[in-house]
Amino acid sequence: MRKNEVERYAELLYLPHHTSLRHPPMPRENRAAQFAPFAALTGHVDAVAETARLTQPRAALDEGVIAELDARIGQLRAQIGTQPAAEITYFVPDHKKEGGAYVTVRGRVCKIRDFEKQIVLEDGTIVPVEQVMDLHLL
Repeated sequence: MRKNEVERYAELLYLPHHTSLRHPPMPRENRAAQFAPFAALTGHVDAVAETARLTQPRAALDEGVIAELDARIGQLRAQIGTQPAAEITYFVPDHKKEGGAYVTVRGRVCKIRDFEKQIVLEDGTIVPVEQVMDLHLL
């Protein structure tokens, strides 16, 4: 501001604060809400993060690999009473996007549920047999 503009408004600087006779003052709790931050793009950061998240396509197994996995699952089934240790790599489909992720777990196998087609590890991890990509007995 220029000096002459300050002089024009100098008389307003020291006037008492106006209080309305018609409207009661707003409570402090309600008044503070009008200064809360406003997020015009609510969820935008999450949407960008979801788009940036990478997934992998599920690899198709050939018949030889499928036969080898079936043989290893048969060996696992034969030793189930001793709770054999195994390392299993399986595919976990993504529920939001195309593809998924490969997960490798190690542990003792306590059950094979034939009806549900699941391998259950001692720690409670459930591996769908149809998603198994690799299996090694330890």
